[in-house]
Parts: sequence; structure tokens; C-alpha cells
Amino acid sequence: MVLKTLYNQNTEHQVLSQALVLPLEKVGIADIPTVGGKNASLGEMIQQLKSKSVKVPTGFATTAYAYRYFMQAAGIEPQLRQIFADLDVEDVNNLRQRGTQARSLMLQTPFPEELEQAIAQSYQDLCQNYGADTDVAVRSSATAEDLPDASFAGQQETYLNVHGLQGVLEACHKCFASIFTDRAISYRQIKGFDHFSIALSVGVQKMVRSDLAASGVMFSIDTETGFKDTALITAAYGLGENFVQGAVNPDEYLVFKPTLKQGYRPILKKRLGTKEIKMVYDSGGSKMTKNIPVAASDRIAFALNDDEILQLAHWAYLIEEHYSKVRGVYTPMDIEWAKDGITNELFIVQARPETVQSQKTKNVLRSYHLQEKAEILITGRSVGETIGQGKARVILNVHHLEQFQPGEVLITNRTDPDWEPIMKKASAIITNQGGRTCHSAIIAREMGIPAIVGCGNATTVIKTGQEITVSCAEGETGKVYPGLLVYEVQEIPLEKLPHTRTKIMMNVGNPEEAFGYSAIPNDGVGLARMEFIIANKIKVHPLALVHFNELKDEQAKYKIAELTAQYEDKVQFFVDQLAQGIGTIAAAFYPKPVIVRLSDFKTNEYANLLGGKQFEPHEENPMIGWRGASRYYDERYREGFALECRAMKKVREEMGLTNVILMIPFCRTPAEGRRVLAEMAQNGLVKGENGLQVYVMCELPSNVQLAEQFCEVFDGFSIGSNDLTQLTLGLDRDSELVAHLFDERDDAVKGMIAKAISTVKQCDASGGLRQRKIGICGQAPSDYPEFARFLVEQGIDSISLNPDSVLKTLLEIAAAEKINS
Repeated sequence: MVLKTLYNQNTEHQVLSQALVLPLEKVGIADIPTVGGKNASLGEMIQQLKSKSVKVPTGFATTAYAYRYFMQAAGIEPQLRQIFADLDVEDVNNLRQRGTQARSLMLQTPFPEELEQAIAQSYQDLCQNYGADTDVAVRSSATAEDLPDASFAGQQETYLNVHGLQGVLEACHKCFASIFTDRAISYRQIKGFDHFSIALSVGVQKMVRSDLAASGVMFSIDTETGFKDTALITAAYGLGENFVQGAVNPDEYLVFKPTLKQGYRPILKKRLGTKEIKMVYDSGGSKMTKNIPVAASDRIAFALNDDEILQLAHWAYLIEEHYSKVRGVYTPMDIEWAKDGITNELFIVQARPETVQSQKTKNVLRSYHLQEKAEILITGRSVGETIGQGKARVILNVHHLEQFQPGEVLITNRTDPDWEPIMKKASAIITNQGGRTCHSAIIAREMGIPAIVGCGNATTVIKTGQEITVSCAEGETGKVYPGLLVYEVQEIPLEKLPHTRTKIMMNVGNPEEAFGYSAIPNDGVGLARMEFIIANKIKVHPLALVHFNELKDEQAKYKIAELTAQYEDKVQFFVDQLAQGIGTIAAAFYPKPVIVRLSDFKTNEYANLLGGKQFEPHEENPMIGWRGASRYYDERYREGFALECRAMKKVREEMGLTNVILMIPFCRTPAEGRRVLAEMAQNGLVKGENGLQVYVMCELPSNVQLAEQFCEVFDGFSIGSNDLTQLTLGLDRDSELVAHLFDERDDAVKGMIAKAISTVKQCDASGGLRQRKIGICGQAPSDYPEFARFLVEQGIDSISLNPDSVLKTLLEIAAAEKINS
């Protein structure tokens, strides 16, 4: 044998050990051809990031040279080539048969003695540090794995809680054989990799006792939109293999990296997952792990505390920064982490380049929009931002994959990597289980297939043969509709767009859509409404939380208790949810200004919130009644307003999102404006402190008539054309009887707007006041191009538009500015 001849000397064993096995501490990112992507990355982090307190468990790796030595010594490559001579990955049965034959051949071929000795020596060295029969994880690491444009996520096998030398040798052998899993064969074929040019390294790494704590996956980028300033962390109890299998619905946390680096605590989102099962050590039988139910008390608790969330996000930033520097190009990362339940330490156990968003073209913004409405069948977590549709195919067992037909929507319990051979044929994928960071979700993104995971009961709600539409284009919540709904795909070229003097801002109310909208050319957010977050996320009247124990409506009290189960302090639920929602919008556009309008529900709308009827009076005409500013300082609501202030203080001071500008709606007089500012100051929001600006809505005739006096109270104005139109023309915009008279283009309304703009501009020119800005956030500029041109002629500072009308209105504004220049 060639290798025997080369090393037939006294030092043979030592040289072979060095060539066949390497400590992780001795390898780095340049050694991918030697130890594969996974192991090279572990070594890189151990070498380069330990000084920055990033913790990575130690271990060793067999080399690609060892794999080729095994293949060459046994002489099995010709037999393998014969097995694959008539391979057809489009034929599930053919693929399954060829994969089984190849793996059997590999497992029936014993390791060469030299390779066994090398692994034995390295494992014994590990045991000297951690004790006899040290528990290890044995993971496959292919030489073409974890590349920037191909993830190979979950394609080969991993074995956890492996004890003793014999167990390690068996697991290494199984890893070698797993280079020919069905999913790996299919994936290589799709990606154009030669089955015999790739070698496999095996990483043997000290186990982190996450079976006693938690584990998960995190990305240094938003996985769906490609927004690069967040770290997305998922977490569940137990060992991490359940993430690979898509077997759990994990917690999700979102952290904003730019202000995290400044020392703030910007947790933008905490979403509780169901976390029904966890994988733990199995002390008996042949299996080393098992799944057990999670206790009910743990399921309703987050798997990580805030300090741990921020620690992981900080590591994600450090790892991304390091890899971007090494590669010379921005490199978002896909990272696996684990928490040791004995020491309570966090560890990074894998890191690889993210392979989807980093490869997308940045000069065209493509978006999907449903053109029809239908009743929602089921919801889950969106994977991707596209829409897919077709006939449903429910498949509950991997052995029935041959039933699947190209173009169908796959409905299953979970889509672990074994399902990959048919995933590429699907128009969409829907699963009961899984989170947005499971390996199958990674593959779905990579293939450009919309997927909705964690639906709970999709396999019973949806029937085989049923025509459905799968929408991942409506934010982080994916929705399944009956029928083949009409949708359109819009493409916005981002190059060569005109630059305008007038600032182009957006109206954004739904935090789930903020990251996607931020990719549209803009100068910030001209109107971020609180109402959407309160109605859709919080759902509870703020005073019902303040006075929870005094609630008379028992049904509402029960629902509120369910919503706030994680909170002993009920009011903190309101503060956190509102802060996270507004914080997400502010982060999406940071550091551009984001103008947040404080609550402007009317009494009938407040009454419809859980527990609201007890605290709201009946008004004959709520539209012009107790709303906006008049509520904030009123004894009947000031406790509720205090919660809004606490939330905004958290956004600005705890999250560090000082780009938030607050705006007061429906402020009838300058004196009322001063009362509101005093109320805000009592709750820690002092105008001028920490750069806080406070604007006022210009939506009442009094705001226009007394604009100069309002300039003395507030820092800026935003024209609300809807209310200004109804109050100028004296009509109820909700009344069908007079709806035909509602028109922002009426001369009386335009006169009001022109006067407001000119008065504010005159105040600026007088020099007696700090510069005041005036913009518009109403519907009219989005609907009527001629109205946008009118505003430009008046010299307005900014126009805030609905996101879907930004491009067309931008072109109108640029043309109008050219005419007026």
C-alpha cells in the first residue's frame, strides 16, 4: 500500500497521527480543504475569538487525507462509482436504493489500523482533560460544506452524547458513510458537486450539557428580508438536534446590533415558542439520546434570559465582524449555540456563512402582493418573502416521498433534511413543527421556495388535492388561503433613482413589515402608528392592566391572564410589547428619523380592546370627541398614557433608538400642547433631553390658524390630511352619506395646507425660533400625484407615503421639483 511504503519507519505512527487527525486548536478557516467547513470554522473561532471571550468547546478532527486514505486503502471507489452509474435523483426510489447501497458498503469496510490508532490517541488526550469516557459530539464536516453559496445544512450525520473509544470509532465510521445520505447525494447533484471530489472530515468535540439547559441557532442577519443590522436568535430546551429535525417550535429573539455595540440593550422582539419536547441524554439502551416532554411551566417561560440573549447577539456580531474581515466582504453568519446546564455557560458549537440573503442581488427590490382576499386557513412562521400555490399533498412519512408530484404544496409534520430530494419540486412547503432557523428552512430559502413552519395542525386542516395559496409576503406571519389567489410581483430598480430635495418618508404601522420596507429608497418614517401594535399585539386596554384585579368582565380577565402569563407585573406586558413593536420600526430605519404618533384611538375603539368597556365612556361622535392629546393628561386616562411614555422611554434610552421623534395627535390648542409636554416630562420624556423632539399633528383648523403659537410649543408638524379635510369641510369621513364630498384636493383644504406650510416657513425665517420642519403623513399624496406636486410647489419639507406608492410618487416629486427649480 502506498501509505505504508511512505511511512514504513519508526516514526510512522506519529506522522500518520498528525496527518490523519488534528486538534481543533491547530486549524483555521484556511484549512477547509483539510478538515471541511465546519471544523475549520471551529478552529478559527478557538484561535481568533477566544481573546474576545467567545467560548467554543475543544476537540479534534479527522482530516480529508484520512477519508481518502480510508477509501484508497479499502479500494472501494470503483464499487461506489458502479453504484452511482445509473443514479437518478429525480426518482426517489432510485435515489433511496443507491444511497442505501453506498452507505452499506462504507459501513462494511473497516477503518485502517492507523486511522483507528490516530482517533484513539486524540480521544484519550481529550479524556485526560475531562475524565474517562468523556462525552463528545461527533459531527460530519465535508470539504465543500458551509461555503458562502452552498450550505449543505444537515446533509451528513451528527451523533451526540457519544461515550468511550468504541463509541467514538463507530460514530466516526457512520459519519464517513453519511457522505452518501440520500439528501447529500441529491443536494450535491443539484449544486453540481462531484461525489468523488469531496472528502469528509469528522469533528469530535466535547459535549456541552445543553440537555440540562437550552440550545439553538442564530443568524447575524434577518433571515427573511436580509436586513443586516439584527441578530435573530432561536432557543429551545435540550440538545440542538431537534432544530436540525425541525421537531420544535422555538422561542425567537431579535436584537439590534448597531446600538448593542454602543452598550444598549436593544432586544426588539421576544416571541414565545411552544417547545413541547427536548432531547436529553439516554442512560440506557443502545441510543445515546431521547426526546422527553417539556414541563408545562417551562413551556410558558423563555428558554433564555435577557442577559443571555444579549451575550449571544454580541457574539454573533463579533463572529460576523471577524469572518467579514477574513473574507474581505460582508459575511453574515449562521451560528449554532448551546448552554451548559451544569456551569450555566454559553458556547458556540458551529458557525458558517449564511447562504441566501448574502447571495441576492441588491439593485432590484422584488416584492409579492396578493390581489385577492380570502379567509385564512392556517398561519405559521414565514420562511422567505414570496408566494406559492398549487394542489396540496399531505405526506406524513419520509417513506412515501414518491407520492409527491412536481408543483404541489408539501404538507407534512416537519421537513428535516431527509425530505430535501422532493423539496426542490414543491411550489411551497407547510409544516406543523419547526422554526425559522431549522436546517430545512435554510434549504427552502436557498431553493427560493416559500415555506410556513410551526403551523401546529396543518396536516389535519389542509387536505390532499386541495388548491391553496401560501403567502410569506405579509410579514413574519405566514398565511395559507383556500384557492389559487391572484397575486403580482413588483420589481423596483434601485439604481439611477432621482434625488429629491423633498424628503421621501413612509407610513409604517406593522413592525413585521418594517425590515422589508426599509429596503425601499426612503428618508425615514413620517408616521409610525401605535394603534396597530396595541390592537394586534397587545389587544388589552392599558387601564385593564393597571387595574387588573378590579376587572368586572371575567371573560376578559381570563383572556388577559392568558396573554400576560409570563408577567407578574401586568403593566410591564404593555410596556414591553409596545416598546418592542416601535423599537423594531425604529431599528429598521435607523439612524433616519422615525416619527411615532402617540395613541389616537377613539373611545369606541378603546372600548373594543380587552377590558376596555369598563374604562371608556359612550360618545355619540367619537371622531371629534375624547381622543389624542385630550386623553393624555385627563385623570381618567393618564395612567394609561404613562405606560405609553414608559415604552417610548425604553425605546430611546434602553434600546438606544434616539432616532424616534414623538408626535402628539389631535392637539386642539397650544395650551393643551403644553399640558401634554408636562405630562410626558413627569413620565421621564423631557423635550430637548437626549435629543428628544416632539412634533404635533397639523390636522385641525386651529393647528393652522395658530400655527405660529404651536411653533413655540413643538419642534415640528405633520399634516394629517384625512382629519384636516373632514374638519375643514365639516363632514364625517366614516359616513357613507357624505363620503362623496370627501376630497383632500378641495380648494378649501389646499388653502389650509398652503397656509400651514407658509406659516411654519415664516417662523423659521424669523430667526426667533429653532428651525421647524413640516411634512405630511396623510393618504392624499399616495393616492393623487397632482396633490404631491401641489405640496412640492408649497415647499413642504417631507412627504410620507404608503410603501407601495413610494416609487411612482418619488418620480412625480422629482419632476415637480425640476419644474419649480
